[in-house]
Amino acid sequence: MAKSKVLVIGGTGYLGKRIVKASLAQGHITYVLQRREMGLDIDKIQMLLSFKKQGAVLIQGSFSDHQSLVDAVKQVDVVICTMSGVHFRSHNILLQLKLVDAIKEAGNIKRFIPSEFGTDPSRMGHALEPGRVSFDEKMRVRRAIEDAKIPFTYVTANCFAGYFAGNLSQMGTLMPPRDKVTIYGDGNVKVVYMDEDDIALYTIKTIDDPRTLNKTLNIRPPENILSQRELVEKWEKLIGKELQKISFSQEDFLASMKGLDFASQVGVGHFYHFYYEGCLTNFEIGEEGEEASELYPDVKYTRMDEYLKIYL
Repeated sequence: MAKSKVLVIGGTGYLGKRIVKASLAQGHITYVLQRREMGLDIDKIQMLLSFKKQGAVLIQGSFSDHQSLVDAVKQVDVVICTMSGVHFRSHNILLQLKLVDAIKEAGNIKRFIPSEFGTDPSRMGHALEPGRVSFDEKMRVRRAIEDAKIPFTYVTANCFAGYFAGNLSQMGTLMPPRDKVTIYGDGNVKVVYMDEDDIALYTIKTIDDPRTLNKTLNIRPPENILSQRELVEKWEKLIGKELQKISFSQEDFLASMKGLDFASQVGVGHFYHFYYEGCLTNFEIGEEGEEASELYPDVKYTRMDEYLKIYL
C-alpha cells in the first residue's frame, strides 16, 4: 500500500519540526505549510528551507485565507497539526477550527491528527481554573472534528522530556539541579516522560494504521512510567551524588498560584494534576484507545536514564 502524503501545520515549532523529520524518514511525501504571516521571521524561514533541502514540499497558506487552506489540504491524505497550546509561548488551539472547516470542505482527508500531544482532555473536565482552558479548547476542536465526521487520531503523549524530565520536573528551569530538588508531595505519584523524537515517530506510525482510526493513541510505554522520585534517583546515580529533597505539600503548592501571572497559574494547575492527582496514569486505556509501545514494539523508545545523560 502506498504511503500517505502528509501535510504538517506548525512544522517549524517545537514538536512540528520533529514530526516533519519523522515523516520524511518514514518515506512519506511530506508537505509543510508556509504561513504568509511569517514575514521576517528568519529562523522559521530558514528552517522551512532546510526541510525543502531534505525533500519536503512547501505550501503557502494562511489561516486568514480559507481557500488557501482548502487548496493545501486537497494535495494530501493526512493532516497533522502541531500548533502551540502552551500559554508561555503561544496559544493557538482554537485556530484549528478554521482548519477543520477547510478539511471538511476539501473532503479528501483520510486522517486528521489535531494539536494535542499532552494530557487527554476528555479526562480533564474537572481541571482547575485557569489551566482547564487548554483542555476545554481541545475538546471544542474534538467536537468540531467529530461533528464534521472527519477521520481522526488523537495523540496523548504526556510529559515532554525537554520540559519535565531534564529539569527533574522543577518549575521555572529546564536544567537539572545539582544540589537540591523540590519534591511534589511524597514524590511517588506516577507520571509519563517521553522523548519528543519518539513522540513524533509514534505519531507518524499511526497515520496508515487502521488500528488507530478514530481512536486515541496513548504514548505510555511501561519503562517511562516513573514517579518524580524515581526520575531524581536516575539523575543522582548519573552524577554520583544525593540531592537535598524539599517536599512541597499539596496545600502549599496550590497556594503558590496566588499572585502569579496567567501563564504561570496555568502551569501550576497542570503540575498539580500530574504530580499530586496522577491524572496521567490513574486510568486504564479502554476500547477507545491504544497504547503506542504495544502497537509498535519495533520502536526503541528512549528511557529516561539514557535521556538524562545529555545533561551531564
